[in-house]
Amino acid sequence: MRIIFIRHGEPNYELDCLTPKGHVQAAAAAQRLLREGISEVWSSPLGRAQETAEAFSKQSGLPIKTLPFMRELDWGSIDGSQLFAGGHPWFTANEMARLGLPLDAAGWENGDWFKNNIVTGIVKGIQAGIDEWLLGLGWERRGSSYCALSEDAEKKTIALFSHGGSSSAAIGHILSIQFPLTCALFHFGHTGITILRFSGEPGVPTVPCIELLNDMAHTTNIA
Repeated sequence: MRIIFIRHGEPNYELDCLTPKGHVQAAAAAQRLLREGISEVWSSPLGRAQETAEAFSKQSGLPIKTLPFMRELDWGSIDGSQLFAGGHPWFTANEMARLGLPLDAAGWENGDWFKNNIVTGIVKGIQAGIDEWLLGLGWERRGSSYCALSEDAEKKTIALFSHGGSSSAAIGHILSIQFPLTCALFHFGHTGITILRFSGEPGVPTVPCIELLNDMAHTTNIA
């Protein structure tokens, strides 16, 4: 099975929609995605992701299904106490790296940098949600691996339109990368395309692999 993650096009965040340039990016991404053999289309519930998904839906004829837990990340203090950079997870990860702190340590959610940040609960919700969704697609998480539950589970290619933050959290979890390190590693561009491939015999744990990471070639000629 292949999961294709697509970040939304250039947004107007205030109105939660695409800009004119974002619509051009979405149309270009849709044309690019037609050759991937996609059989299902899923999207975050937010407008900018839905509009990006609609561009592909119109060209492919596939309906859009919604994954509520894939809405964009939010951050800030749980109790009003001060957080570095207001709790912005990417700035926080960069500061941790600057100070020589490990970004790949387990238990990051209980450490001083994230335990009082609302983003932690949101990320945990995405991690749980993505595993439940994958289970419905025929892939069960076992430790840091996934097992196909049937022969048919390997045959699907699915598009998921979402956001830089929620995609990073989901992809990082699937690949067993701790969230602070995920923030440092993944910086997806508008309509960037990332593909994870799940393969293996039913019942045999395997680790998904990265087939493609943040491909933006379709945006090369967009001013």
